[in-house]
Amino acid sequence: MARYTGSVCRICRRENLKLFLKGDRCFSDKCAFDRRGYPPGQHGQRRGRKISDYGVQLREKQKVKRMYGLSEKQFHLFFERADRKRGVTGTNLLVSLESRLDNVVYRLGFVNSRAQGRHYVKHNHFTVNGKKANIPSYSVKPGDVVEVREKSMKNQMINDAADAVVRRGIPQWLDLDKETLKGEIKAAPIREDITMPIQEQLIVELYSK
Repeated sequence: MARYTGSVCRICRRENLKLFLKGDRCFSDKCAFDRRGYPPGQHGQRRGRKISDYGVQLREKQKVKRMYGLSEKQFHLFFERADRKRGVTGTNLLVSLESRLDNVVYRLGFVNSRAQGRHYVKHNHFTVNGKKANIPSYSVKPGDVVEVREKSMKNQMINDAADAVVRRGIPQWLDLDKETLKGEIKAAPIREDITMPIQEQLIVELYSK
């Protein structure tokens, strides 16, 4: 399936949740979700719509898929891998998504959004354990060190993102050295580290039909 190229603010409004897809703009008074907190389209302000159980499950899956910027096929592959692992499938899924390299550089504050993280990873702005890493879906592990390449240290967008990271905060499973733009994976993320309102069990129920 082709990647969505429309306005990402419409996605937040459609999912009725601020997904922080536009980075720093989401914290400003220009945020479209804050200004128009209802679904897009001519029927967006219509009230009293009844949503079926399937519709609730579908919306939850769409929300998480769009939050991490994945296609339908990519998301389903992540779910299948999570289902094959030991433990709770829903938790496994979220931990796997959090461990993606494009998400990690976003969490560390090297970029303003996951979409920007994918773009910068593909263009070789980061290394993992001193080696080139240009695959956004690369899964980091405890002990890995992610850092901005020396050639990219003067990139204005990376430096601006690093200055603004205080607004989001750094998860406990990551350690950031802001001076050297270097981050270490202290531990694997756990469910409690994911603070966005996600009901992963609904996704499991959807795929279990």
